[in-house]
Amino acid sequence: MEVVAVILACLSGAAVALGLLRRSDGRAEQAERARLVATQPRDPARFSPDMLVPLPEPARRFFGFAIRPGTPLLTVADISMTGRFGMGGKAKPAYRQMRARQVLAAPDGFVWAMATQGGLPLSGSDTGRWTRFRILGLIPVARRGGDADHARAAFGRMIAEAVFWTPAALLPGPGVTWEAVDDDTARVTVSRGGLSQAVDVRVDAEGRPLMVWFQRWSDANPERRYRLQPFGGYLSDFREVAGFRLPHRVEAGNMFGTEDWFPFFLAEVTAIAFPEGGAP
Repeated sequence: MEVVAVILACLSGAAVALGLLRRSDGRAEQAERARLVATQPRDPARFSPDMLVPLPEPARRFFGFAIRPGTPLLTVADISMTGRFGMGGKAKPAYRQMRARQVLAAPDGFVWAMATQGGLPLSGSDTGRWTRFRILGLIPVARRGGDADHARAAFGRMIAEAVFWTPAALLPGPGVTWEAVDDDTARVTVSRGGLSQAVDVRVDAEGRPLMVWFQRWSDANPERRYRLQPFGGYLSDFREVAGFRLPHRVEAGNMFGTEDWFPFFLAEVTAIAFPEGGAP
């Protein structure tokens, strides 16, 4: 009986510790979300086609489609989504239904909070600072971040998603440059805090972004070693939100453009909002 009591006490103590860790993570997630929302301009400039004069033609076409004249240039978005998230690989995708919410504030950061549905539940968050996921809402199964590799990988994702959902953050300015790749492809390069990421955007005749791809710093490979490898996907179902025309369907994954492409992220956006912030 004493052994049983000791085991129960240990299990109880572990549960308490995991619960405290979860609450600490929750507070950190809330604080990071608040920090990013606060970077939203309070009184943003309004979009004018004159801003596009120095850009290459495919980039001008992109912004002409994505932002209507007179639109306040808000750079922080709050995005809700459903869809499927692949937990496996190309041969066995192991897709799970998911719900997620993201605050995107490129190039300052992002918070993507996700929970799967059905089967053994997985939940947690991914940011520019950490990746933290747990099963059953309690038991950690992924806890990474705070190093150069994670920061570089997260920065690449953030800049690519800014093309999707916060195009105002990619207008030409300090740390943001554009160049033409071909008649229908533009490349944006964003630099901040020692990090730099180039992202290619393929547009149609109207400027609608159809494909986005880039070389991402990633360890999503059999060797589990960080290296540059192609990442990207397809955008569709464009709808107008607050003067922006944004994709509400995204299909993306590793090894884009190769026979090994695995679209593990299949998202259907259910809402996009531009919260009030505090930046001058």
